[in-house]
Amino acid sequence: MKGYNKLMNIDLILDNIYPLPDTSKELLKKSITAVKYRKGHILLRADKIENNIYFIKKGVARAYSNKGNTEITFWIGKEDETIISMKSYIANQKGYEDVELLEDCELYELNTTDLQRLFENDIHIANWGRRFAEKELIKTEERLISRQVRTATERYKALLDDSPDLIKRVQLGHIASYLGITQVSLSRIRAEIK
Repeated sequence: MKGYNKLMNIDLILDNIYPLPDTSKELLKKSITAVKYRKGHILLRADKIENNIYFIKKGVARAYSNKGNTEITFWIGKEDETIISMKSYIANQKGYEDVELLEDCELYELNTTDLQRLFENDIHIANWGRRFAEKELIKTEERLISRQVRTATERYKALLDDSPDLIKRVQLGHIASYLGITQVSLSRIRAEIK
């Protein structure tokens, strides 16, 4: 389990996606910039083509969309995870989601134009990019299937098993939205589990 507020260095993050030869990794790292943003910052905007990918070194973020007057959280990420608008990355089209930082965050920023140029010039980085996209697709598929086949209690227990620290770091309203339930239902589930 990744520890609470564990700092992830860029080498670990890149290697967790797909190991690269040292020369290719150093080439990729030259296009990555360390950035910091405060809690509450909207990092990505819906209806905008996003040109950057972010890797979380430290902090928590959530992706959400607006339905009427309600925000629906569909992703929560922490250290070692990626913040990306897949629609912008894959199709160069406007994304669906807003991404809000739920803590002060330290991130690694990678411009997608720079990344595409690296894909054309280094087969190892191109393979890393393919593996990156495949892993992001699997994560999306797992979230969708979980939402369709698991009960709310099962989804909450899975969250506790996978990321118990998120319960302490994220507002319960966002957790409830992520699980697809009301905050009242979440309180009931939490009381039953104790």
